[in-house]
Amino acid sequence: ATDSRVAGKGRKRKLPAQETARRKTGGDAGPARTKGADRPSTMPLPALLRTRGGAFPIVGIGASAGGLDAFQQLFSELPPQTGMAYVVVQHMDPKHGSMLRDILARSTRMPVVEATDATKVKPDQIYVIPPNTSLAILHGTLSLIPRLDGRAPHMPVDLFLRSLAQDQKERAIGVVLSGTASDGALGTRAVKAEGGITFAQAVASAKYTGMPSAAIATGCVDFILPPQGIAAELVRIGRSPYVSPARAGGDQAKEMESEEDLNRIHILLRDATGVDFSWYKTATIRRRVLRRMVLHKIDRMNQYVRYLQEHPSELDVLYRDFLISVTSFFREPETFQTLKTKILPLLLQDRSASTPIRVWVPGCSTGEEAYSIAICLIEALGERANDIPIQIFATDVNEAALDTARTGIYLDSIAQDVSPERIQRFFGAKDRGYQISKYIRDLCIFARQNLANDPPFSRMDLISCRNVLIYMKPALQKRLLPIFHYALKGNGYLMLGTSESIGEFTDLFGVVSRKDKIYAKKAALVTRQMDFRLAVDETEKAAAGRKGDGIAVSPGTVQREAEQILLSRFAPPGVVVNNQMEILQFRGQTGPYLAPAPGPASLNLMKMAREGLAPDLGAMIQKARKAQGTVAKDGIRYRRNGEQKEVRIEVIPIKPVMDREACYLVLFMETASKAQAPGTGGKAGRKGAAGAATARSLAERRIRQLEQEIIATKEYLQSVIEEHESTNEELRSANEEIQSANEELQSTNEELETAKEELQSTNEELTTVNDEMANRNAELALANEEMVNFLESANIPLIIVGADLRIRRFTPNTARVFNLIPADVGRRIQDIQPNIDVSDIDAKIQEVIDSLAVREEEVRDRDGRAYKMRIRPLRTAERRIDGVMVSLIDVQDIRRAKERLKEMEEAFRYAQAIVETVREPLVVLDAELRVKSANRSFYRTFALSPLETQGLSVFAAGRGQWDNPRLRALLEEILPRETELHDFEVEHVFPGFGHRKLLFNARRIMREDGAPQMILLAISEAGPP
Repeated sequence: ATDSRVAGKGRKRKLPAQETARRKTGGDAGPARTKGADRPSTMPLPALLRTRGGAFPIVGIGASAGGLDAFQQLFSELPPQTGMAYVVVQHMDPKHGSMLRDILARSTRMPVVEATDATKVKPDQIYVIPPNTSLAILHGTLSLIPRLDGRAPHMPVDLFLRSLAQDQKERAIGVVLSGTASDGALGTRAVKAEGGITFAQAVASAKYTGMPSAAIATGCVDFILPPQGIAAELVRIGRSPYVSPARAGGDQAKEMESEEDLNRIHILLRDATGVDFSWYKTATIRRRVLRRMVLHKIDRMNQYVRYLQEHPSELDVLYRDFLISVTSFFREPETFQTLKTKILPLLLQDRSASTPIRVWVPGCSTGEEAYSIAICLIEALGERANDIPIQIFATDVNEAALDTARTGIYLDSIAQDVSPERIQRFFGAKDRGYQISKYIRDLCIFARQNLANDPPFSRMDLISCRNVLIYMKPALQKRLLPIFHYALKGNGYLMLGTSESIGEFTDLFGVVSRKDKIYAKKAALVTRQMDFRLAVDETEKAAAGRKGDGIAVSPGTVQREAEQILLSRFAPPGVVVNNQMEILQFRGQTGPYLAPAPGPASLNLMKMAREGLAPDLGAMIQKARKAQGTVAKDGIRYRRNGEQKEVRIEVIPIKPVMDREACYLVLFMETASKAQAPGTGGKAGRKGAAGAATARSLAERRIRQLEQEIIATKEYLQSVIEEHESTNEELRSANEEIQSANEELQSTNEELETAKEELQSTNEELTTVNDEMANRNAELALANEEMVNFLESANIPLIIVGADLRIRRFTPNTARVFNLIPADVGRRIQDIQPNIDVSDIDAKIQEVIDSLAVREEEVRDRDGRAYKMRIRPLRTAERRIDGVMVSLIDVQDIRRAKERLKEMEEAFRYAQAIVETVREPLVVLDAELRVKSANRSFYRTFALSPLETQGLSVFAAGRGQWDNPRLRALLEEILPRETELHDFEVEHVFPGFGHRKLLFNARRIMREDGAPQMILLAISEAGPP
């Protein structure tokens, strides 16, 4: 149980609906209209800005089936530096690994890491949940929780978003994407409750609509957008000072502290709804207002005040945003265990069947707390559950939350908080969730009540007001705790939230369990004066200004106090009822006329009326309804404490206000029994005495006759009633039989529903695996196509043989050499008759697999063509040998080239021997006139060495001694035009050799391979110069 909305003046009035909330895709997606409940954060924003300035938003993103595509669309639109961290929670197959990290890494430039235990979250990084785990966060550090094998549905998105909301408060951002079922709905409510911002994927863009639809149905989603629009809005929100205070300027910080603007908002809300939120803690209200400002892209609070004045529908949205409350079944299970094992046994001890157990749950929100207590009571009573009446009064100011509580229908994700045994016993399947059984619903009465204004209940055994006081200012807290003390019986107990305490009221309550915040009522030494209504509105005090520490009480306040005292002392007691005879309000002491009836708790006037009043009450209200006027009747007799009493009853119709139903004020006015008239006595004549006696005798006889007729009529009516009750018993018996058959069908339906949920969960995991496999298959298909193209383009025969010696793949060129056709894929290699001369190829392949050594050998085909066969082992990514690759390299041309080279080398050696025996100097030049080689006679004749000539230009050889114009003309001009030249005379002075006349015989050497030509020079001496 949580938040009872505390302030107000009367009931909420309907707001004008001049416009609807705006939603824009990608821009200002105006907040979705909320219905339902979450709880605002409690940490004051100024302190938060000072102490957590280095914090950053954390975005929790949840998805199930179809989420992979949504993730890729979202992250592909996010820049690498947003200042936010992202945690991805996806439903995964617990028995298989996940490729989600690798897939997302291809869609973003941000680092993508798989979360590990104790991982500190950093901004601008993406964390992915590992398979077979759940994820939580505490103090900004991720924690892995092993997935438990149980009957409860696996809800990892709810688990993480709830922990994120509790840990990060208003810096939590929740995103629910494609998926089946309802995972993420409770987490969305929790994020909204703590002041965070929530997103859901637009149903039209989701592959599976279950999860986003369930989140939207909570009424707690701020933006409904496609993934690309969510990305754009996240970037905008990340720059807001609401979630990133480090970016807030000083002017904005001052604007946040503007109490004047907050007071104006209080006044606008009070005038529009009749509820005064000035008794809320200022930090809570400010945080809610700032959140709405972020959603509307409004920077200053005074601008938002103008926006409220111009858009009345925003007042309605803000009002419901303030009232949002979050709760869950068996919240803080240890507290409920203490209640069941220690407190309830004390309350039930020596309790008679006529004494009901009375419980009050103020701030009941959507009813989970009240129903949890009812279940604990039924379990604690055991076999006595049908003997002792239970009356649970659950109240809240939020009408929408009360409507949800009355129907008792909740999402299937409550299975996280409720054990399978309790679900089977106390719940029934309903649509996509569960409905609390009618037996439990009948124990609880849900009614609207404002703790700040409305009178409390009384004679309570237990009050559970958990996580309500923390949102109120201290002044209201101090008013409520004595009221709770007044409402409890002498041996009653009070339960508060984990962050609440009784404060200074130790004289009123004693500690029973400090850990669970359970207190027992003490007998007060001094009776405190109870004030059941708010004397002065906080907003009025703020508007009037503060002059010193005192509180100025206006004349209007004194007048209202006086009127209240007069009404309480002199106005007749009465009740306000609706058309269904349900009591809406008690006024004054109605105990003499009304009392709780045995059995299930009920506020029906006909059931609570004392003996003798019900027939007249029903008839009078029916008459007043038809006549639309006041109906009164005197002398109505009824029995109270065994005595006959008379009462005057008036029924006054109350004119309906706006669209509310008609009500009736029923007033009870006690009348004194008529006394017997005294005798006249005195001086009456004796003659009239006998006549008076006779008249009295006749009157008494007539009275006795009428009384007998009345008695007979009553007996007849009693017999009719008994007959009617007998018929009702028979009908009830038949109904019980039908109900028994229905319960059997319900049990069968629950079993089928459980099986359906298990299949649905398995289907979600399979869908996720299928999405990943589809991505993997696309990658493998691409790799396969590349490999096929590679193999087909390879101009050498290749065969891939598996470890089982079966052919897996081969290139087209292999077909001729190995005599293969496509149908041979899958056959054993030893079954193939290749066109090459190779024996025991299977044994050679097995040897390579066993030894891991590459094997090479030369083989020939039937035409005598030579190949080098190489067998190489194939290794997988896990370094496991999974087969071999057999390649055949055609070495026939290489062999021929080697043979020709050998022949050429032999010819060269032969020619070289001849050249060396020639006495004339010979020199070979290349096309660029560089010396390629020379014989011994050349080196000896001209006193040169090979180092001085080979590789050098002929004109630079021998330190330039061959640089002769005549020789240049021969080599550069004449020889290029002639194939050969004989006896070309050149005179030149050679160092160390003297002046000589030489004859040059030159020939151009043509080469067959198309290489550049060479020149052969033969030199001889012509004689003396």
